[in-house]
Amino acid sequence: MSILLEEKQRAFAELRDIKANLAARGWFPATSGNLSVRVGGFEPSAFTFAITSSGRDKSVQTPEDFLLVNEKGLPTEATSLKPSAETLIHSEIYRLTGAGAIFHVHTIFNNLASELYGERGSIPVDGVELIKAFNIWDEEAQIEIPILPNYAEIPRIAELVEGAIVPRIPGIVLRKHGIYAWGANAFEAKRHLEAFEFLFEYVYRLHLLKK
Repeated sequence: MSILLEEKQRAFAELRDIKANLAARGWFPATSGNLSVRVGGFEPSAFTFAITSSGRDKSVQTPEDFLLVNEKGLPTEATSLKPSAETLIHSEIYRLTGAGAIFHVHTIFNNLASELYGERGSIPVDGVELIKAFNIWDEEAQIEIPILPNYAEIPRIAELVEGAIVPRIPGIVLRKHGIYAWGANAFEAKRHLEAFEFLFEYVYRLHLLKK
């Protein structure tokens, strides 16, 4: 068995487990969201990753849930499957960060928080313990989670990714859309995603308490 085939099988297995876990939380409503894991080595100009195929019900498991794409978001193997419409955003994040996995979900709280602070351009979080999930250990740490506009044309969003990335914040929010969270591997990306979702709910509920 080739190294690439082994890597592909490992990536698909990781994505299958993560997909089932997040689908059980209701984080993929109406086939939304997408997940990816890097396969093989990483070079900014040439790399491969496994990603969820477009339009699939993520609450069920099928043999056609994932496919391999290159750094341009194009399938690397003959297939009838289409990669997620947002594959170019994944490509840019991989190119710019060296991440090993990227998870994107749509939830009520990430949508509400992004709209609440949309004009500000970032979601402020002040002194919450789960900021430590991002390896930020400052006492009473303050962070700003970047927000990008949710254009209909995905390439327009992808062009903005580089300017939005904050090195110590492993995530970007699309306004009234969802969060992209990443990490060095699938375990870390999932941890970051869970922390972001906790923080979004905290921020929104705190806003309501202050009204």
